[in-house]
Amino acid sequence: MKLVYILAVGALAGCTAPEPPSGAQLFAENCTACHGVDGAGTGWVAAGLKRKPANLITLSARNGGAFPMERVLSTIDGFHRNPKFETAMPEFGSWFEGPMDQIELDGVMTPVPQPLLAVAEYLQTLQVE
Repeated sequence: MKLVYILAVGALAGCTAPEPPSGAQLFAENCTACHGVDGAGTGWVAAGLKRKPANLITLSARNGGAFPMERVLSTIDGFHRNPKFETAMPEFGSWFEGPMDQIELDGVMTPVPQPLLAVAEYLQTLQVE
């Protein structure tokens, strides 16, 4: 009976939930075709687009040195859309659904899907001056 118990505990230990994809993985799978591997807006699809993809590595520089987290989250999600590129960039809100994290945006604790936040946080690491 002890052997059955030990085998059962060992089998359960191997049943851990898989790690969620990282922001870098999600970016590579969903964003690099347009924004490029480096995020500079030079993906293989970019040359054929009427409106060029944004350079995502200069977001902080174009925002006075601060990473515009709320705007990035809203743009990726599709909540805040600029009519000029409404048809160019897909709304990724439903693609990046998942468990929620709480982050502070403008002094308010706001629930954000973990995959969406992971992509935005990854973009924050790509910033250059």
